[in-house]
Amino acid sequence: MAAQFWRDKRVFITGHTGFKGSWLTLWLHRWGAKVYGYSLPAPTNPSLFHLARLQNCVQTTTGDVRDLKHLSETMAAVQPDVVFHLAAQPLVRDSYNSPIDTFAINVMGTAHVLEAVRQTPSVRSVVVVTSDKCYENREWLWGYREDDPMGGHDPYSSSKGAAELVTSAYRRSYFQQGTDSQAAIASVRAGNVIGGGDFAADRLIPDFIRALEKEEAVSIRNPHAIRPWQFVLEPLSGYLTVAQRLFESGQQFAEGWNFGPADTDLQTVSQLCATFNHSLQKNEVAPVEVRLESQANAPHEAAFLRLDISKARQRLDWIPKMELYTALELTAQWYSGYINNEDMRSLSESQIEFYQNLT
Repeated sequence: MAAQFWRDKRVFITGHTGFKGSWLTLWLHRWGAKVYGYSLPAPTNPSLFHLARLQNCVQTTTGDVRDLKHLSETMAAVQPDVVFHLAAQPLVRDSYNSPIDTFAINVMGTAHVLEAVRQTPSVRSVVVVTSDKCYENREWLWGYREDDPMGGHDPYSSSKGAAELVTSAYRRSYFQQGTDSQAAIASVRAGNVIGGGDFAADRLIPDFIRALEKEEAVSIRNPHAIRPWQFVLEPLSGYLTVAQRLFESGQQFAEGWNFGPADTDLQTVSQLCATFNHSLQKNEVAPVEVRLESQANAPHEAAFLRLDISKARQRLDWIPKMELYTALELTAQWYSGYINNEDMRSLSESQIEFYQNLT
């Protein structure tokens, strides 16, 4: 049913050259959507976008979401049915070094996308992607629900909380029933996403792969931190579900949504490292030495974070389909293929097919 819905839909994606944006682009292309991307060049070298030859799957406009005029003109020319906003400064540590850029991209960039939507009457469905870190993190043991307060200790987290507030303000002011726009807008929040094709700096799995290529140890800063790990296609399936519901049912689903893993998949960083090393060995890749690193005066990072996904279960009939062990197996398989110079487009498509067939 999903593939049938997306066929020939005009889909506009900001940040389509990034990690999640590239997977989303490939998935929509496979379903027959007409995909249009607005983004800066791929943020890493190598990148999933180039390794999987995604430039052949999408009509790309190189642009910055901080440029409202260019963004608006591009969206108006496309006249999309659906908009996914993924463009962001995505790293906590980078936000400490570049707070102004982080707020400009994540907050004003979101406002610019929604303003461009307001000026584009064709748009029916908008999904704004933020983060599980948008919540005011109190380090408690139960999951954050969609109506918990926004917040954030660091510039990245607070910028995501602010992006949620911007989205809510635009939705209430310009996109309710009785307003001129027919667009319905939702925001979506996911946890720590893993999967093949992530080469970002200062992320656990990419750090593993770089250490592997250099035959070095990987340094782990917070081995006891607990994160909601999930395979990249899990939250993307939630985003796609929300976008379809918005298109078909309008304001009924225009709100915030959490997409996280099952409670059993909450693991510490050190546990994840051990399991990923085992998965690499199963794919005939040598394990990586893990070195615990204590940094004096290190920037604050949350020790515990968990999402409550009961609303998505009840109202969207969405559930996480993949156990963390399988997610790490697929991730190790992807990077093994990359190391062995396999066809990464074909391998990535096979993993999408595998995920779709899960029950």
